[in-house]
Amino acid sequence: MREQDGESEARGRGRNESRSTRSRPTDSQANALPFIEHRTAAMSAPQHRAKLLLSLLPFLSWPRPSMELLRRDAFAGLTVGLVLIPQALAYAALAGMPPVTGLYAGLLPSIVGALWGSASLLAVGPVALTSLLTFAALQPLAVPGSDEWVTLAIWLAIYSGLVQFMLGALRLGIIANFISNAVIAGFINAAALIILLSQLPALVGLPGELGPQWLTEAARRFEEAPRLVLATAAFGVGALAVLLLQRQFLPRLPGVLVVAVVGLAVSAATGFAEAGGAVVGAIPTGLPDLGWPPALSFAQHRALIPAAVIIALISFTEAMASCRTLARQRNEAWDKDQELVGQGLAKLASGISGAFPVSGSFSRSALNAYVGAQSGYATLFAAACALACLLWFTDTLYHLPRAVLAAIIIVPVLGLIDLRAFRSLWQTSRHDGVVAVATFACTLLSMPNLYWGVFAGFALSGLLFVIRRARPRIIELGLHDAGTLRERATHNLPPIAPGVLAVRMDASLIYITAPILERFIRERLRKDPTLHTVLLCASPVNEIDSTGIDILRQLHDELSQSGKRLYLSGVKKQVRDVMARAGLLRTLGENALFANNRDAIQYFTRRSK
Repeated sequence: MREQDGESEARGRGRNESRSTRSRPTDSQANALPFIEHRTAAMSAPQHRAKLLLSLLPFLSWPRPSMELLRRDAFAGLTVGLVLIPQALAYAALAGMPPVTGLYAGLLPSIVGALWGSASLLAVGPVALTSLLTFAALQPLAVPGSDEWVTLAIWLAIYSGLVQFMLGALRLGIIANFISNAVIAGFINAAALIILLSQLPALVGLPGELGPQWLTEAARRFEEAPRLVLATAAFGVGALAVLLLQRQFLPRLPGVLVVAVVGLAVSAATGFAEAGGAVVGAIPTGLPDLGWPPALSFAQHRALIPAAVIIALISFTEAMASCRTLARQRNEAWDKDQELVGQGLAKLASGISGAFPVSGSFSRSALNAYVGAQSGYATLFAAACALACLLWFTDTLYHLPRAVLAAIIIVPVLGLIDLRAFRSLWQTSRHDGVVAVATFACTLLSMPNLYWGVFAGFALSGLLFVIRRARPRIIELGLHDAGTLRERATHNLPPIAPGVLAVRMDASLIYITAPILERFIRERLRKDPTLHTVLLCASPVNEIDSTGIDILRQLHDELSQSGKRLYLSGVKKQVRDVMARAGLLRTLGENALFANNRDAIQYFTRRSK
């Protein structure tokens, strides 16, 4: 130990021993300890069991139902359920699935998601983004609407559900944070644009998908049946206008339900289907047949895995946005891992119901909270609407124009387009701006394999992350008039003491950064032969690895051979523990470490006098 500090350290040891003596229990206290520990364990055991039970059955934490609560939840649930029915049909069409599978996706999956999720008002079911990802994943593998397509969609729901369930069960929800905001912003904007473009032909009654020959085909279609095209466009554009106006001026009104009912009634009254108009058509009546899907080939299973992982991560980020919003509005806590379990089980339930991947719906969740839902019972009432529709009212949906469904898809997707996010990301971080733009471009260029856009954005963000870490900020410190250490070059400061080089690196001391720090110190020592002491201010260092240990040891050995010393200040506990395990503390000696920069300043100031 340093001799100058021997007296103060002796006093410190005396105080520690005094505190240690006072903290020792008396004989009577020691005899009572086993009873106290047993009593504490007896009290904590039921609490542990209750916590375990709530993690397995989180719906047990729902409030006890009362007439007032059920009245509010019934009103909210029925409102959301009536909106769910046309949305379910629309999102089934977007996924390339038969319309009835949308209702299947809004039944059992919504119940399971509410029972095993952590956000009680989150409306789980078919959503636009997940439906688009489903269509994009399956387009290279099968014909939309075919039996093979449906089977692949079911397996996709199962695989994506398993991914989410395992992440939640293993408490690995933090993995969802690996997809940065820049990647999400770029991908969602590109996906929303793709959805809008894909729905334009159906909205105005023109055939086919947008492409090089689309204008020619559209012109020929209009020449063949001008009245039918105009009638379809009237349904689509009219529904779109009503929904936009309703969202702006009457947000409490369930606009989706209004345009669906009006479009259905007008279509049936005018004979739109008989004239050749595109309508939903016949929907089978009855509950879904629960069971395992038909087998696939190994190549098909392998082709589904990347898309399942992307759907699991992207759909959960979408659900997380709704969970955060609901939690802020209701001042409630929610568990990311538990929500992953709920979302995963909901996808599995959708798969065994014969439907496609589901997720948390932002629009229906917002409506749920807006109309006064109080608990998860509202979701049960919403599911009851889907159940009633499947049992008794599927025939009434026959005449619903597909142009109206296209409008129902387009309006909420418009809210996903946020071009200002690119400018905000660019202003905050040029790297984030580059990642967002690259993800946006790669998503559009990789159609129909949209997940390559996410992979490209993830890889680029990871590369830029490493590049940033490979360029740590390293500065030489001097003593400021305020008694603190500041950058010498910026503030034109002298060293803390003659012959002392004080250095700070604002990064962890790992294999990427340690060689850079070593180079910086060696260059300073070479330029100034009068330096005899190196002080590494390590307070920003949160981590050290074997490379960092080796470089510190090499610096110590070389400095010692030339009669110089290496000191460290502000070493954090986790870093100090690694140094101790590696034997570096013994090599450096305890007198080479200062608790903080102030102690180091005082020591070198006294020594220089």
